Formats: sequence, C-alpha cells, structure tokens
Amino acid sequence: MLIGELARATGSTARALRHYEQAGLIVSSRAANGYRVYDESTAVRVRNIRSLLAAGFTLEDVRPFLACLDGDVLTAPASARALRIARERLAVLERRIAVQTEARDRLAAALAAAGGS
Repeated sequence: MLIGELARATGSTARALRHYEQAGLIVSSRAANGYRVYDESTAVRVRNIRSLLAAGFTLEDVRPFLACLDGDVLTAPASARALRIARERLAVLERRIAVQTEARDRLAAALAAAGGS
C-alpha cells in the first residue's frame, strides 16, 4: 500500500504518516522507485494512533502503546502504565481548560465593563 492509499484508508495525510514513521510508530519499506510501501495492517495501527491523538494523547504518549497498536487498543484492557499516562494527559487538559476558562471570563468581564457585552 502506497502512502497516499494509506492516507485515504485511514483519514490521515501523507505528511502525518511520514511524521508517525519518523517518530517510530509505523514502518515502511521502499519500492524500487523509492516510494514508501506499507503493509495492509499498518492501517489498523494508524487508526489507533489517530484515536489516541483525538483522545488528547501526544505522539510521545502513544509510544508506550506500540505493543498493542495493531489490535483494538481502545477496548483492550488498560495496563497500569497506560492508565498513568491517560491520567497525566487528563490533568494537563484540565489545567489548559482552566486557564482558557479564566481568560474567557476576564475577556467577558472586560467587554461588559466597556459596554460591549
């Protein structure tokens, strides 16, 4: 499967796939013309990576999940390490939300004070 085919099959982009490969999350071989060639099973791995990223994980957070990225990672029993990473990521997201909420509240107050509601 060529990179464009993998991108279409997973809803990803070729750029993201190259990034995942550079991060060591997926692998490819090279055709005689130098094109990247991926195994069909890589599509499952990419979908799992994208699911974890959509859940708020970073690529670095995804690395410890390498051993289970080829299966159904979201329904498999979570390891203690995976739960720790998820809790840490949730704490980061909650802090960011709190900061953004405070900024929104300050802006709303400033607009109300200026008569611009």
